[in-house]
Amino acid sequence: MEPIRYKSIFGITYTLLLATITVWFLLSTFVIVQRYEVVEVSKENTQTLAYTDTTNSTAIGATSEVTTNEATITDTTYADENIQITLHTVNEYDTEVYIADVQVSSVEYLQSAFAENSYGRNISEHTSTIASNHNAILAINGDYYGFRNNGFVLRNGVLYRSTAQSDGTEDLVIYSDGSFAVVDESSTDAEELLNDGAVQIYSFGPSLIVEGELTVDTNSEVSSRSMNSNPRTAIGMIDPQHYIFVVSDGRTSASAGLSLYELATIMQDYGCTVAYNLDGGGSSTMIFNGEVVNNPTSGHGIGERAVSDIIYIGY
Repeated sequence: MEPIRYKSIFGITYTLLLATITVWFLLSTFVIVQRYEVVEVSKENTQTLAYTDTTNSTAIGATSEVTTNEATITDTTYADENIQITLHTVNEYDTEVYIADVQVSSVEYLQSAFAENSYGRNISEHTSTIASNHNAILAINGDYYGFRNNGFVLRNGVLYRSTAQSDGTEDLVIYSDGSFAVVDESSTDAEELLNDGAVQIYSFGPSLIVEGELTVDTNSEVSSRSMNSNPRTAIGMIDPQHYIFVVSDGRTSASAGLSLYELATIMQDYGCTVAYNLDGGGSSTMIFNGEVVNNPTSGHGIGERAVSDIIYIGY
């Protein structure tokens, strides 16, 4: 009878150990905050940026890290000497789609920001909160880097993670001249991209357009990450320093959502020569002049879902 007793003890111990490991893995993946680095946001030479709101002719205070600037704002436009943004809302494929046409005088106005100004795992805030903390004029959610242990993370010229995903992930690379490129992460070195002038790398995908040609079809989808029609977020380049930000609604009776192919055709219609799919679903959010312009759908209905990072236009 002794061997049976030992086997029983071993089986119970093994089961408990396996359960403990599983719980720890789930907590580490989805719950436990791991803060690796706090990002210092420079406030040197900060001056008041006077906005002229042509809708109600009132002045709105904000801050900037450049010299005092005069901006003209309406509900759908923003214009100053460095940044011009026009927001369009269209209905395509039974879905409300929000399209921001952006022109900047330098790629320095196309920036990224982390939730809580911290690089790490399971650190998240609403897109609107991160945008507000950085005085963003326009913002969209990024690639949700913080819920993976791998995938390149290069933000504002700083390389935080150089471990590649092994599943053939396509990355969006933004260079210091304002140009976009799409690379195969598994066959690319993040340090080399940085040395070649990359200032941002986003690791989600897939690409939607490369060299003006669609790179997805009606059967394309992000494997295991989403269904066919969903809220979507994407960014595209028409020319260096001329960009398109797109967010769509979805999962509601008013908006079905977009497939990747439908999203790509919209980006192509607006003249994108390169376009890239970012984190979508409940994350998809666009902020313009301090307001949420779309209808994000979290697990609790209409409302923002917290994310790891944003892409934004601002000073």
